[in-house]
Amino acid sequence: MAGAVDLAAEKFHALMVEERTDRVVVLLNRPEVRNAIDQQMVDELHVVCTALEQNPKVLIIAGVDGVFASGADIAQLRERRRDDALQGINSTIFVRIAKLPMPVIAALDGYCLGGGAELAYSADFRIGTPNVRIGNPETGLGILAAAGASWRLKELVGEPVAKQILLAGKVLGADEALAVNLITGIHEPELLLDAAHELADRIVRQDPLAVRITKSVFHAPAEAHPLIDQLAQGILFESEAKFHRMQKFLDRNADKKAEKNTGVKTDAETGEKNS
Repeated sequence: MAGAVDLAAEKFHALMVEERTDRVVVLLNRPEVRNAIDQQMVDELHVVCTALEQNPKVLIIAGVDGVFASGADIAQLRERRRDDALQGINSTIFVRIAKLPMPVIAALDGYCLGGGAELAYSADFRIGTPNVRIGNPETGLGILAAAGASWRLKELVGEPVAKQILLAGKVLGADEALAVNLITGIHEPELLLDAAHELADRIVRQDPLAVRITKSVFHAPAEAHPLIDQLAQGILFESEAKFHRMQKFLDRNADKKAEKNTGVKTDAETGEKNS
């Protein structure tokens, strides 16, 4: 079992990492090659994943200098052979990111191509800017999108659009990506990270255990349902958060009814009447 990872103590070069109480922000940081994903970036993403598996938090991933990621590093990819492909260098880290306990938000700007797009597909949420260009041009380079696009993309956008991207090299602009729900919002570049944090704020207002279990159940295979739903609900029905949050909901409704009947407002937190 890996030792505890302290992100603040780690030395990152291909990433910029900021850890907060309830979230971690990762910026892909290779601006000289438009944030292309190389082995060092993959290794550093593994470090981040280890930390988030040990101490689950929301993850926000974005890029620097108006680019998310232009793809895998072609110079490295050019030299990879059969054994490298069989190792699944990029697919392994993208699967690990997709399986993180808490949700992952990809904030996309500019180029989001090839391996960069596949990294975005592994996130639970994708938002973008008007400058987004997202797609998988791998067949034009004599290879296939083997790090998740070949199976994740049709789940995200449906088979017809997925085939246009994977087989015909179609690159979607922001409006096209929004229309097929590949991204769920468009924000100006200077507001993109703010929008990602607003989404993270909504997530962390939920009960963390309920979010973690719901994410796991959501991604369970079809044959696991409904049994997995019932078992997961059994766990949550015994949690303290369930009793506290439901009681708070009942108290709030009771206060609203009392206010309607008496015209006197009651503080839902303290139960005290407000003059």
